[in-house]
Amino acid sequence: MSAPTRAANWKLRHEIAADTQGLVVSGFAALNHGRALLLDIGDAAPGGAWLKAIASVAPVTNADPPERGDARRRSAALALSAVALTRIGLDDAALASFSRPFREGMFQEDRLRRLGDRRGGAWAPTVIEAGPLWSANLPLRDPAARTRGGFDVADGAAPEQQIATQLSGHALLLLYAAGEEDARQWCASVEETLRPLGVAIAHQRALFVDARRETNISHEHFGFADGLSQPQPYDVGGAVLRSGAAVTAPHAVQGVPLGDLLFGHVNAYGEIASGPVVSAEALGAAIAPGLTAAANAEGFFDLGRNGSYLVVRELAQEVAAFWQSMDLNAARIRAQDPENAGHVTAEWIAERAVGRDKAGNLLCPSGTLPLVDGAPDSDYLFWDRDRFGHGCPIGSHVRRAHPRDALSPDAASRRELLKAANNHRILRRGRKYGPPIKDDRADDGVERGLFFMCLNTDIARQFEFVQQTWLLNSSFGTLYGEQDPLVGAPGAMTIRERPLRRVVQVDTYVQLVGGDYYFLPSLSALRYLERL
Repeated sequence: MSAPTRAANWKLRHEIAADTQGLVVSGFAALNHGRALLLDIGDAAPGGAWLKAIASVAPVTNADPPERGDARRRSAALALSAVALTRIGLDDAALASFSRPFREGMFQEDRLRRLGDRRGGAWAPTVIEAGPLWSANLPLRDPAARTRGGFDVADGAAPEQQIATQLSGHALLLLYAAGEEDARQWCASVEETLRPLGVAIAHQRALFVDARRETNISHEHFGFADGLSQPQPYDVGGAVLRSGAAVTAPHAVQGVPLGDLLFGHVNAYGEIASGPVVSAEALGAAIAPGLTAAANAEGFFDLGRNGSYLVVRELAQEVAAFWQSMDLNAARIRAQDPENAGHVTAEWIAERAVGRDKAGNLLCPSGTLPLVDGAPDSDYLFWDRDRFGHGCPIGSHVRRAHPRDALSPDAASRRELLKAANNHRILRRGRKYGPPIKDDRADDGVERGLFFMCLNTDIARQFEFVQQTWLLNSSFGTLYGEQDPLVGAPGAMTIRERPLRRVVQVDTYVQLVGGDYYFLPSLSALRYLERL
């Protein structure tokens, strides 16, 4: 879970920043209010006319920082599903150059299983009771395209099931504003502009951050500091800047190559992260300024460069149920062990489910770590300081989501395992929706949660790996039969103490409302798509 909390401390070189959407380098935390608008383009005419209309009322913000003293009052970002690109008129060859997860979408049968959302024809308890409300509603794959492995061998499995949702979010428009009234008026202007073109707002969420003045850190609805421990990009070509200097070497703990976040740059494998391409023949007279020749595909232009994939999952949070469960578990443990469990409270258990205290400090056996530049220390490594999870439990959300060097089998492999863990990092850009709850033990019936968003260039290696192999892995680390206590299925969670361990029972407090995979194009790619 994550919401933007602190100003970005890295930037992109000017010519790259000018072509990159601002969402890549910033969560726009200074713009506290906003809207996530899921657009249904089912009635729109083919072509990019509606993209031009969006550009007139909500122009996409680039990654170039504003001049000193010229603070932005508004910012916008735009992401497109495979359905949107098809309707716009992108040719079949270009569509085929997108990655398989993007072309299939999050609601493809196998992908839902990997993400823990659906199995055996039934929705998991981690999905809202009636099933998800929205998705991009991608059509089924052509059976001829179903292959297994790298040798294009036909997959003889049973026919896929079409999994559709009530609402379609073919594109996602994100609006960021300094005030709620401005966000509301801006949203109304967008709706008025798009309606005549057959584009409807199928679903929307009012997004906000409420960073506390003394720390500049936002808290999610359960009450815990969020948006901490983000990857810090570097680029051997000097595309990443910090304090005006090129960052060409990785940070010791959080370092990831820019190509894991942005197409067209070197990734974790030392290769240029390949995104979609479009043939020179297809470009024809519509070639847009800034669309450069593809580095690894002769005769093609790079549609992906300076773009990324945006993973979106709307997650409803049951705040009262979460804290009521923590109360019950704490009372049970104190009753079972009255002499040694006096310290076990609802907050004590909740902190260990998350892996941090409410202020955002990673739990450490030796106590709270000193702040770094006024913020919780996010460069904490587990092997030396908490190998067995006596501080931050092995199965906690934080430790599963980014295990750092904790999965090392021995001391000699610590650095290599940390590097391997960083090969699966994602850059989070989510925000919470819904008002804060007044009494966290009483259900007020109001919808609230996290509009989770993250950027990555390899959905399978990054987002899906984290979800399947770490968060939902019942054998993660040295555990057995346990999943992530926040986003996993109901079950046990082990909290190690000396001399005995505690076992708490966690239910489902976070449920999927909707989501899908989107393409966050560069500004030059957007200009090309507008002209189709």
